[in-house]
Amino acid sequence: MALVAATPVVLALAVSLGAVRLPLGEVWSSVLAHTVGGLGLGLGRGEPSARVDDQIIWQVRVPRVLLAFIVGAGLAVAGATLQAVIRNPLADPYVLGVSSGASLAAVAALTLGGVGWLAHLGVSGAAFAGGLLTLGAVLLLGRRAGRIEPGRLLLAGVALGYLLQAATSYLQLRVSSNQLAHLLFWLLGTVSGADWRKLGLPAAIVAACTIWLVLRGRALNALLLGDDLAASAGVAVSRLRTELLVIAALLTGTVIAVAGGVQFVGLVAPHCVRLLVGADHRRLLPLSALLGGNFLVLADLAARTVSEPLELPLTIVTAVVGVPFFLVLLRRGTPTGTP
Repeated sequence: MALVAATPVVLALAVSLGAVRLPLGEVWSSVLAHTVGGLGLGLGRGEPSARVDDQIIWQVRVPRVLLAFIVGAGLAVAGATLQAVIRNPLADPYVLGVSSGASLAAVAALTLGGVGWLAHLGVSGAAFAGGLLTLGAVLLLGRRAGRIEPGRLLLAGVALGYLLQAATSYLQLRVSSNQLAHLLFWLLGTVSGADWRKLGLPAAIVAACTIWLVLRGRALNALLLGDDLAASAGVAVSRLRTELLVIAALLTGTVIAVAGGVQFVGLVAPHCVRLLVGADHRRLLPLSALLGGNFLVLADLAARTVSEPLELPLTIVTAVVGVPFFLVLLRRGTPTGTP
């Protein structure tokens, strides 16, 4: 209940605060004017200053804040899913190499954008395709005797991740210093390029995947008991694990495509929720989405305000702010039902 109540407050504060500080009342009036047909103060038709503020709110900050929430929610849900599938508390959306594949394809699109199929995909499309191709390779390498083995899958993902990171580093060495700064900023995560056109597809994918996973919550709970007990409960373990991996990779590839390599959210948010409400995935997944979304919105707010006019990559903020908070929670309790 606290997370649900806090979400609109956090979103409104993130829209209000920034290089130009705007009153919360003006933020709500602008949002209402654009969403429910002109309620509020009639922004966009009044004084020039009001029109400028309305443009800042609706065209710049609201898309950015919503994209940060979508990305954080997607990463948190993907992390919770992978921790159940692999039965490893250190699993996160980056452990299977999907992020490394997406990053390599995105960097290739930025550095070799006019070559072949990269010219048609663009950065976001290349990142998404790279993530899915990497998942396919990991699934093939993680199979043994027709079954996916969590340990084998994890090792294959880590090994491929290192190889793809090496290829990414090689491409970075070939670019100019200006391009390198841009690449590094993207690889550490940013939602600075958000606009309304980028919100629809990621929001639909994150919402659909989260709903599907919540509906499969009982099966996810069974996976925590081990393959044999899950199979005795009527769960098709191998098929379910493949479905969950595809869903997690789809979530990861989607958010990386629009926000770059935001890290740490998918590891910490599910653990924090487990400390508070337990490991039942029917509660864990939606609450992880809310916590991950709010956390990344606040991280983005800090990234663009703590060292103005310089903007920080998101991963720097998520690590600096999230690690102490997570360690405090870890000392105060034991992760109930951690895989």
